Amino acid sequence: MDPVIAVIGENIVDLVPNGDDGLLRPIPGGSPANIAVSAARLGSPTALLARIGADAFGRQIRRRLREDGVDERFLVDAAEPSSLAVVSFDERRRASYDFWVTGTADWQWRPGELPARLPASVRALHLGSIAALRAPGAATIEAFAREQASNDEVTLSLDPNLRPSIVGSGPEVTAAVERLVRLCQLVKVSDEDLDHLHPGRDPLEVAARWAASGPSLVVVTRGGDGAVALAGDQRLTVSAPEIALVDTVGAGDSFAGALLHGLAAAGLLGSALPKALAGADLTATIGPVVRAAVVAAALTCTREGADPPTRTELETALAGYPQDALS
Repeated sequence: MDPVIAVIGENIVDLVPNGDDGLLRPIPGGSPANIAVSAARLGSPTALLARIGADAFGRQIRRRLREDGVDERFLVDAAEPSSLAVVSFDERRRASYDFWVTGTADWQWRPGELPARLPASVRALHLGSIAALRAPGAATIEAFAREQASNDEVTLSLDPNLRPSIVGSGPEVTAAVERLVRLCQLVKVSDEDLDHLHPGRDPLEVAARWAASGPSLVVVTRGGDGAVALAGDQRLTVSAPEIALVDTVGAGDSFAGALLHGLAAAGLLGSALPKALAGADLTATIGPVVRAAVVAAALTCTREGADPPTRTELETALAGYPQDALS
């Protein structure tokens, strides 16, 4: 059986401008849900652990997950409403968000709602974004992650994907993120998040410190400049292809989903990841995986919203992407 990638976190319905008429179009999103969809579209069995609101948006969220083949067995029927975000774009089509999240379903985890034990088929558990940091549910998620950390055959993965307007900022947030970093074998983080957590410091220096604190692999995404992977004292830089940018919504999520899928396909989840990276050449070991994740993110930027590529779309794009993008 193929390894299952489990993702825990939020669904957020993005209210996106519908042209110039001032109307907003609802599109289900949320970083963890987008990551689950990204991995599923590429062919990995994927499950989402999430609380789904009891409203029309919640039904739309479930329909989206079902249509993209995300396993629904761990979804919780919640009495609270769904979380919403109004999306706006700057002149460079970079997205910003105004959130409606007070009292919504995604952060209200209660005892007994998470499974006592993950099935043996689950080989990765990905944590991230608002649900991993917003009270009261964040404490439940962290405790759940700590329970899984003793299983060497499950890769714990993290993408902070910070939303300071919701989770706050300062030393307490930085400490919470870095507690999760130390639990995880795999961390994907943007240079913007690193700058937010440690203002004025070189993001790659912070990432290198993280890589020395526990994770086998830390991958820093740098928007149009591609990504840098760090393992031990090694670094691998992957450039991004030139694209016609539509918007950046969901690009980092597509990257994370493709990264998890690529590691799963290469047999590098669980105890295989640290073993493969120990003293190995990063270009040969994970270069193709990071390259594919960079291209998946770039493809997402060529269309509206969090719309990650399918396996066929990614394979077609990779065929035209230069192998010398790795250094």
